[in-house]
Amino acid sequence: MQGPSTPDRLGVHESVRTVFPPERLVDALSDRPETDVAVVDDDGITDCDAVVTLEHRGAFVGLEWIHSIQAGIDRFPLETFEERGVVLTNSTGIHGRSVGETVAGYLLAFARRLHDHVENRRERRWDRPEWDEAFTLPGTTACVVGTGTLGRGVADVVGSLGVRVTGVRRSADPVPGFEEISATDELLEAISGPKFVVATVPLTPATEGLFDAEAFAAMREDAYFVNVARGGVVDQAALVDALEAGDIAGAALDVFETEPLPETSLLWDLEDVIVTPHCAAYTRDYYRDVADIVRENLERCAGDGDFRNRVV
Repeated sequence: MQGPSTPDRLGVHESVRTVFPPERLVDALSDRPETDVAVVDDDGITDCDAVVTLEHRGAFVGLEWIHSIQAGIDRFPLETFEERGVVLTNSTGIHGRSVGETVAGYLLAFARRLHDHVENRRERRWDRPEWDEAFTLPGTTACVVGTGTLGRGVADVVGSLGVRVTGVRRSADPVPGFEEISATDELLEAISGPKFVVATVPLTPATEGLFDAEAFAAMREDAYFVNVARGGVVDQAALVDALEAGDIAGAALDVFETEPLPETSLLWDLEDVIVTPHCAAYTRDYYRDVADIVRENLERCAGDGDFRNRVV
């Protein structure tokens, strides 16, 4: 697909400050003298040909190219972009290792009861786990639902800890790093046996509410649910019900239906629930990884326009 010409002005939108200082990305792209790269706020969007962003703004439909610093693209109006000829690229491919390590941290916390010790320290309470609470990861199984970049990153890291990794994807074709693959229509059977169920799927009409009451009922009572995908892939009320009823042992959640997670949410107070603020992929090198993709696409603008990570 043909793309736009090299942009004269590339804006780094202020919204990326949630993840890294936008000035860092501007500096990282300073080796592209043919393009003026600058931090922009909402008022400066229309002065740009292209924008790197975390959030969507209505003014983007008048630009040539938008780059999302995340892999998820559910916030963008894809049909409108296509109609207007706006190119959308994303940052898929850079989050596998960081998200994999975060998931490994969750699993280790549950196994070694580390989250309990953190809470106990706050109250200066010297409580050891019950004799049968703590366990080790070798010999356990994690079913990773979604075998793209995030899923493969999870499989790579937790697999190195001795966890047997299975996967669920649209087809049952084998995927390197996964000992067994099930098709999506076999989800309930696939998640019925593992100690850990990890959601890494993108949010699409097909995956919205994928983890519902029926899915949690299918899991083992001593199983843990992990979500590093999108909040919308989970029926959050059904998850709370399953946790309160003891239908599953616990959950580690990085994404939610509403973000920030409201102070009134029951998820803050339920036992064996780890809440993190949508930061599973964060590293101090995040802006460098984004810069590599943007720089490559700036070069491709000057060439054949065949963009890396082009979505629309």
